[in-house]
Amino acid sequence: MTASLRKHLLVTSGDGPRECQRAVAHVLRRMKAEADQAELRFAAEVAIRTRGKDPSSALVTVIGSGAAQFAENWLGTIKWVSKSPFRPHHKRQNWFIGVFEVEWSDAPEFELDTGSLRIETFRSGGPGGQHQNTTDSGVRITHLPSGLAAASTDERSQHRNRQVALDRLRMLFVLRQEGSRANDRSAQNRLHRRLERGNPLRVFKGDGFAEVPRRMGNLARIQIMRRKHG
Repeated sequence: MTASLRKHLLVTSGDGPRECQRAVAHVLRRMKAEADQAELRFAAEVAIRTRGKDPSSALVTVIGSGAAQFAENWLGTIKWVSKSPFRPHHKRQNWFIGVFEVEWSDAPEFELDTGSLRIETFRSGGPGGQHQNTTDSGVRITHLPSGLAAASTDERSQHRNRQVALDRLRMLFVLRQEGSRANDRSAQNRLHRRLERGNPLRVFKGDGFAEVPRRMGNLARIQIMRRKHG
């Protein structure tokens, strides 16, 4: 599958507070709705989180003929304007998160030899109408050295589900790498300062996360024209 048909996006709150993590959750829901509307396949793996809390980051994969345009509509700084849902008397109302493209070449390497993976198949009710549940097409892959595991029932064939599960496993490794970087507070502080200084690509407002229409400036027009004409 060509790169234009599959895009991986990292949605991150940097070292932002809980309000920024809530913005991540809002963005994931909005992304899912827009992907469904564009008839794109959408998957999101979230960083490990405490029950009841919003994710600090997530890795999104969109697949389909409109994946490249979907990515263009999200890459950059996202601003959420809202009173804090956690601190009623807090004066700040502007919260920032970032969306970055992830190339598989940027993902950390992990061993794929048979000794490091446990591959299990199971019967699943995936797509296929009357052909559902006739074969053990579902695949679950566990990376034994790390304990990370991913599964897929999205495809009809066991071979394709194996590839999807491997892709999701790599997504989990990217998120683990992001979590390790979060321990570097200076790096995360730099990231969040960059997000706050950046010109937001999209702005949303309130608990309903309604998008705020923005007037397009000359710089934005130039950037769009450059993208169209390569």
